[in-house]
Amino acid sequence: MRSLRAVLVAWLACSLVGGIAWAQGNFHLKDGDRVVFYGDSITEQRLYTTYAETYVVTRFPQLNVSFVHSGVGGDRVTGGWAGPIDLRLKRDVLAYKPTVITIMLGMNDGSYRGFDDKIFKTYSTGYQHILDSVKNALPGIRLTLIQPSPYDDVTRPAGFEGGYNAVLVRYGEFIKELAQKQECQAADLNTSVVAVLEKAKATDAETAKKIIADRVHPGPGGHLLMAEALLKTWNAPAVVTAVEIDAAQVRAVRTENTTVSDLENSAGLAWTQNDKALPMPLDQKDSALKLAVQCSDFFQALDWQPLKVTGLKGQRYLLKIDGHEVGTFSRQQFEEGLNLAQWPTPMVQQAQAVHSLTLKHNNIHATCWRELQVALAQESLPHLAQAVEALNNLEADLVAQQRQTAQPKAHHYELLPQS
Repeated sequence: MRSLRAVLVAWLACSLVGGIAWAQGNFHLKDGDRVVFYGDSITEQRLYTTYAETYVVTRFPQLNVSFVHSGVGGDRVTGGWAGPIDLRLKRDVLAYKPTVITIMLGMNDGSYRGFDDKIFKTYSTGYQHILDSVKNALPGIRLTLIQPSPYDDVTRPAGFEGGYNAVLVRYGEFIKELAQKQECQAADLNTSVVAVLEKAKATDAETAKKIIADRVHPGPGGHLLMAEALLKTWNAPAVVTAVEIDAAQVRAVRTENTTVSDLENSAGLAWTQNDKALPMPLDQKDSALKLAVQCSDFFQALDWQPLKVTGLKGQRYLLKIDGHEVGTFSRQQFEEGLNLAQWPTPMVQQAQAVHSLTLKHNNIHATCWRELQVALAQESLPHLAQAVEALNNLEADLVAQQRQTAQPKAHHYELLPQS
């Protein structure tokens, strides 16, 4: 991990000359933070976690925050196949010296049956042990305790009276109370996802089943909703950029998190825009993800990039960015404001490249951890440490490329009247 941090420090030294400037507000993560996502197979899927990482990297491209994804399938508060809890914490959490840790456990701990006091006692005692261990080892650590994500008792009948998600909700209430006692955050990744499942079922019952296809492990759409809930807990801002232009007066009335220059209105309206952030990249071809977004407030809550233009004389206008045709829209649509994050803009395409690198560096980390650090831990291999270092360096290269790719670029906008 030292090599990864060294690359980030070098990258920052080059990119932050003149100081850091971003509209961070009350966002939970700060410059220099190291985040470890800890949990079971739902965390090991590396979906809600990579969505959260990509959001941070694209929304705050000057922010130096590193991420480690330490989920293990089947894990409980006592640990699992990758080792007992104390080994898991030492090797997969504490070794990275994080400043922020998220913990999501409970899906396996409830044993997929009705609520049982003895089983819950094991969970509550084990969870407290995790918190005590982490806080003793890392004084000042900032913890986000995640209430268990849902078991899907919405799109299919419950397996027993009351359903398993009701058990997870009780576990989540314990987490919420524990977080209050421990003076740390609690993130509810259950309630909002269940609400979307209910709405999605009423909209398209068959596609709704794909949001959590096996009832336990969400697909990308479910994980996006979970990332939204986590990021809301972290006070993540909704606005990517916001621009309002008065075409009649040829002036920018409002700019937020961006600047507008070279504004002119001749054959059509044109200007240059220098943004400070990128929108979230979403795979709109994924029908379940599209339905999940449709039935949620994701765009309004986390991915709001409005372009509003008043004073237009024509009825319809073609929007082009860097020569790329985004779409043709009515004057009324521009007057009301377009959310550019929902359209295939060059900014969205750039964010997609960032997310691809997010996935790649986390896949390298997972391979190194599972196939070398865990699988070969008991072997006396003279080149094991060298192999681990090589993969860590490769991951660092990908992280550096991810951060470079996330830097916003100037874009040329055109609004061309259509007959």
